[in-house]
Amino acid sequence: MTEAEVFFDTNILLYLLSDDLAKAERAEALLAAGGVISVQVLNEFAAMAVRKLALEWPEIREVLTTVRAVCRVEPVSLATHERGLAIAERYGLSIYDSLIVAAAALAGCRILYSEDMQNGQTIEAVTIRNPFAAPARY
Repeated sequence: MTEAEVFFDTNILLYLLSDDLAKAERAEALLAAGGVISVQVLNEFAAMAVRKLALEWPEIREVLTTVRAVCRVEPVSLATHERGLAIAERYGLSIYDSLIVAAAALAGCRILYSEDMQNGQTIEAVTIRNPFAAPARY
């Protein structure tokens, strides 16, 4: 996948710091290949790192600096906001998930890695993939 094809939701970044080694390694491998995130993802990561992981600010800055070095960062714009509202209204997603999908779509991404949304669903030409889901067995 090229950078422009893959967008990362906040939960993928949070797994970098997980005690679940398999998920931490998977998240690291995905991010090492590059991709796109939004300023919203950076902000959500910082909020969760402080509140849930009890990290200190220098640790948070270190992780975010590394992530910004391998991922292109998209701004949250008025266009993101408007598209996010439309997605929330049409698909019934939370406004925050809708903004993530909108940012991915506006960035030209075809894949959105997220554990929080429906695996395999396509919204605005962006397909949600849970990178931690077990492969389907037929």
